[in-house]
Amino acid sequence: MKTLFADRIEGLAQSDIRRMSLECTRVGGINLGQGICDQPIEPIIKKAAIQAIEEDRSIYTRLDGIDELRRRIASKMRAHNGIACDPEGEVVVSVGSTGAFVTACLAFINPGDEVVLFSPFYGYHLNILKVCQATLKYVTLRPPDWSYDDAALEAAFSKKTKFILVNTPSNPCGKVFSRDELQHIADLCKKHDALCVTDEIYEYILYDGRTHVSPGSLPGMEDRTITISGFSKTYAMTGWRLGYTVARKPIAAKLAILNDLINVCAPSPLQHGVVAAFDLPESYYTDMRRDYEIKRDMTVAACREAGMIPYPPQGAYYMLADFSGLGLKDDQEAARVILEKHGVATIPGSSFYPDPKDGGKQIRFCYAKKMHDLEEACRRIRAMRLAKV
Repeated sequence: MKTLFADRIEGLAQSDIRRMSLECTRVGGINLGQGICDQPIEPIIKKAAIQAIEEDRSIYTRLDGIDELRRRIASKMRAHNGIACDPEGEVVVSVGSTGAFVTACLAFINPGDEVVLFSPFYGYHLNILKVCQATLKYVTLRPPDWSYDDAALEAAFSKKTKFILVNTPSNPCGKVFSRDELQHIADLCKKHDALCVTDEIYEYILYDGRTHVSPGSLPGMEDRTITISGFSKTYAMTGWRLGYTVARKPIAAKLAILNDLINVCAPSPLQHGVVAAFDLPESYYTDMRRDYEIKRDMTVAACREAGMIPYPPQGAYYMLADFSGLGLKDDQEAARVILEKHGVATIPGSSFYPDPKDGGKQIRFCYAKKMHDLEEACRRIRAMRLAKV
């Protein structure tokens, strides 16, 4: 019998993130695993989407998105990210930032092309790169501050490097790359004639006075950076599936064609609805950061009280923690026991490393939850010490 499946999907399996969410539902637990972000959307955005549905704005849009949304994205990119872009030809609205990353990988990667990936990584990034048959070169981020070794990064680049992926702020560890680090990356991209693909979906979620720096805003990176972001995390609309890419016209044109081929377009009424997000006051972002910082500190304190060593994130809303002090064998056992005995879902740390042993004593928490749910989850986590797991 002929081989049924394509080589490119060899080894693909349901992610631990999805698996733990299903297990959490099964036992009726509190899900601190998947980044669902189950918080309310701002009323003006919901009203705008409802209005668009009532007005039958339900037909296909342009392959790169509706005019007003592209204009507002371009204005935001100039003001917030320091990247000048033309809404006519340099902005592509996609089905989530993941959809944007898929089009970028399909556009750039030939089988065997090298891609530099920081570890720990987001599993969807890894698997999309594998499906595109990239050769992966890993660079380790080291806790507690998730710094990397300069020499290791330099050694990861070669004449075969097609691009480096930068996720800032990062999922799963919450690292925010500094301007100096990003300048180092930019210098290597220019030296090796490589691209920089960025995932900046958590760009507004920063702590302790940090600022977001977009690699595409650095001198000389205008023509070799593909900036990906979206609305899912900032506006608590993960199921709306709205993201975007910003790149120079020759690149954006190819990405738009792939976006059309794979998705046709992002959901029409939701594109109209999310335009209203750009009218939110600055206080929305200030309040959101303050809210997440409180939730981060709550989760850090609960983990410490339980006997774990948390690595407080610099941005995003995920945290890795070392559970070695709990006496559990490995990350799979830790995630299972914490869910079954305490009703809190976490993600095994091995999901985020090329060598599972590197994450074998870590679990990931997501604290993008309603406050009353997170308070109860933290109470259960603190109780683990008394219960001796």
